[in-house]
Formats: sequence, C-alpha cells, structure tokens
Amino acid sequence: MANTKELSVEEKLRALYDLQLIDSRIDEIRNVRGELPLEVEDLEDEVAGLTTRLDKLKTDLESIEEQIKGKKNAIDDHKAAIKKYTEQQKNVRNNREFNSLTKEVEFQELEIQLAEKHIKEMRASIEHKSEVVNQSTERLDMKKSHLEHKKSELNDIMSETEKEEGVLKKKSAEYEVQIEERLIKAYKRIRGSVRNGLAVVSIERGASAGSFFTIPPQTQMEIASRKKIITDEHSGRILVDTALAEEEKEKMEQLFSKI
Repeated sequence: MANTKELSVEEKLRALYDLQLIDSRIDEIRNVRGELPLEVEDLEDEVAGLTTRLDKLKTDLESIEEQIKGKKNAIDDHKAAIKKYTEQQKNVRNNREFNSLTKEVEFQELEIQLAEKHIKEMRASIEHKSEVVNQSTERLDMKKSHLEHKKSELNDIMSETEKEEGVLKKKSAEYEVQIEERLIKAYKRIRGSVRNGLAVVSIERGASAGSFFTIPPQTQMEIASRKKIITDEHSGRILVDTALAEEEKEKMEQLFSKI
C-alpha cells in the first residue's frame, strides 16, 4: 500500500476521485434496494402486532366460553335448589317456614334470570369478537402474503447486489488508507452534507458537476494543473479536471466489470 506522504497532489486527486466513484457505485446499489428493507421491517412489525392482537382475542373468546359454562352450571345449581325448596314446602309446619322457602325459590329464580341475562350478553360479545377475529385473520393473511412477496423481492435484490457491495466496500477501505486522514475527514464531511453524496466532482461546461455557478478560467487552469487541492466556493466540494475524471472513470469501469 502506498505511503500517503509520498503521494503527489495529482495522485491524491486521482485516489479521491476513485474513492468517490466506488462510494457512488455503493450508493447506487443501495438505492436499488431503496425503501424495501424498511418496508419489510414495517410489515414484520404489523404482522407481529396483528398476531398478538389475534392471540388476545382468541384468549378472550376462550375465557368467555368458560364463563358461560360457569353460568350454565350455576343455573343448574339454582334449579336444583328450587326443586329442593319446593319439595320442602310440602312438609312445612307453618306459614313462616312456607314464606321463607318461597323467598328462597324467588331468589333462585332471580339468580337464574340474571345468569341468563349474562349469558346473552356474553354470547353477543362472542359474536362481535368472532367477527373481529375473522376480519383480523383476513388482514393478517393479506399482510403475511405481502410480507413474503416483499421479502422475496428483497432477497432477489440482495443476492444480486450483496457480493458486489461487499467487494466495493473493501475497495473503498483500501483507497481510504492511501489518502491522508485530513482529506478523508473532509471528503466524508462533504459527502454527508450533500444530498447526492458527491464530495469530489469534475468540471463540466465551466462549472462543477451539478452546479450552475461558473468557475473562473484562472481557477479552472489551476485545477487542470493538479498542483493543489481546490474546492468549489459554493458547495465546498473537491474539484478535479475533466480529463482526469474521464481517465479514472474508464479505469474504475474496468474494475467494476470484473466484480
């Protein structure tokens, strides 16, 4: 690996522009994936949320069914009590005992009515929750299907691009160590501050690529001389001349074609 102190300004510019071309290629690969990883993540969260909700609804339904069983058993107990008190009424010795048993029968009948009312309410709740379960199951199936489709789509793209991205990341690291730390820090700072990630750009039609601000002829000559690192006064990006840019693009295209 070349010693950074031995690099001429031109070699530094070439290394920086090569690094930019590699990193831009990585950006392109990631742009192909776009929002897919986030879409997959969001869908996974939705599926997990719906599954949890469905499980809770099913648990609620089971609990209500158990409560209905409990109420039905209670009704049977109340009916047994009514039968017992009615039989006892046949053997009473006075009106006070008879009235007392009549009150017990009436109480048991009220308990039966209340239990039947609760059962009716719980059956209505089951009906409503069952409808929600059906709707949620339908929605969950749809989301699962959508998730599988998106995962497949992402896996296809990943299998196509993962190897290339891995090789390019190694190349990027290799080029980074050839360049002095001060320049790398500046390069990364600029890359992070511009939307398209271009920290090193060539001169196009008398302006820096992607800019409408004309660069003075004297500055253009200085850039073409490759004697010092020059930045665009408007965007802060590092500038290289067109000829150097074309040479490096051709070189890097050959490298990319072998990956």
